Amino acid sequence: MFMGAHLTSLDSCKLLQEDPDLGDDLPSDRRQQATEELVTSCLRLGPGAWKLPDPDPDPGSIGLLVLEGVLLRHVEIDGRFGLELLGESDIVRPWQGADAPMLDLRSEWSVLSPARLAWLDSRSARVLARYPEITNRLFERLVRRSRHLVTNMAIVHQPRVDTRLHLLLWHLAGRWGRVRRDGVVLPLKLTHALLADLVAARRPTVTSALSDLARRGLVRQTDEGWMLFGQTPALGDGEPVAPPPPHRLAYANGLRP
Repeated sequence: MFMGAHLTSLDSCKLLQEDPDLGDDLPSDRRQQATEELVTSCLRLGPGAWKLPDPDPDPGSIGLLVLEGVLLRHVEIDGRFGLELLGESDIVRPWQGADAPMLDLRSEWSVLSPARLAWLDSRSARVLARYPEITNRLFERLVRRSRHLVTNMAIVHQPRVDTRLHLLLWHLAGRWGRVRRDGVVLPLKLTHALLADLVAARRPTVTSALSDLARRGLVRQTDEGWMLFGQTPALGDGEPVAPPPPHRLAYANGLRP
């Protein structure tokens, strides 16, 4: 199971040591007990296409919890692609069947940066049944993932491609960004082709829009990823919104100023 071409190692780990936020609602004595009981397998994946030859590795499992790294989920319909970025705290089930059985679509997974994932297998699920506080945290993350997707949909509906890109990069910076004196660095190596799939545009159009954003001093591509400058984009007649302080710029697993 999980013997994809880019699996670099498979070992055991204590879930609450790897992801302490999951135990925040537990009193100290139960947290210590849960830490000792919740031991599961951890996968390390190298960059590249992610193949899962076994479509159903464990029918009783919850899924895979991303501990580190960034994953990409590609969905293709008639030559057009949708793309979802997933990272720390997200729960994924790459072996799950088609989400739209009436449509002819193809789904693929790849690893953008080296990743570690905790397998919430059937044994873990039985242990989690004794700790509803942790299960509640996991459901919060599932809901958050769906809200991220709706935010992406709202971004895609903006008429201008440069606006879509500017909004998207700031949205991603809220999760993966790091504040520096000269701006906010987004350490994701997103190519123009990937960005085109994320904002539902053609790659040449995205390249042109990024050049325009760079000329205006708003965005710059770097060896590390992307740099964002100034304030978040204004829409319509609204005023630009200043970036929130570092402790609020990130989601649950946060920004590192």
